[in-house]
Amino acid sequence: MLTVMDIVCKIEALLTRRGAVAYAQGGVSALAHALQCAQLAEWADADTDLVAAALLHDLGHLLDGAADEGLHHDEHETRALSLLAVGGFGPNVLEPIRLHVAAERCLADRMNPVERLVFLAHPFAAQALQLGRWDAMASHPGKRVPPLAYYLNLLDDVLRPAHQRARIALA
Repeated sequence: MLTVMDIVCKIEALLTRRGAVAYAQGGVSALAHALQCAQLAEWADADTDLVAAALLHDLGHLLDGAADEGLHHDEHETRALSLLAVGGFGPNVLEPIRLHVAAERCLADRMNPVERLVFLAHPFAAQALQLGRWDAMASHPGKRVPPLAYYLNLLDDVLRPAHQRARIALA
């Protein structure tokens, strides 16, 4: 397992080195989109796990090989999950990320009734739907948001308890 510092540094490197890539037609960078999404989650009084998911939901776009495929390649929602899981993030962060594209389809009424029922039955559907809403709203050029360092500290807070539990289990 990566240490907390390792995974937070890896996330910081991805967001700072590759986050300048344009995000959709909104005229914002991938980093600005991530920060706006996390800020919206905080404003909605989401728990820290969901704020972390909001920050990290599009990280798959920034991994090696993703840039070659363009920002909107298929399955970006699953590309970073193994890295984040190895880093210590649990299902409260990972599942909303994994489900956010399906949530966007649900919100846009692009699911048939059976798909919608199956999606809504998932234990993390509500969190994924909220993430999908924030994702759709987070594309305002020049919007003031907290710096990346602020959210990296939040990631550290989310990860610390998981790593402490792992050390206790090994003892």
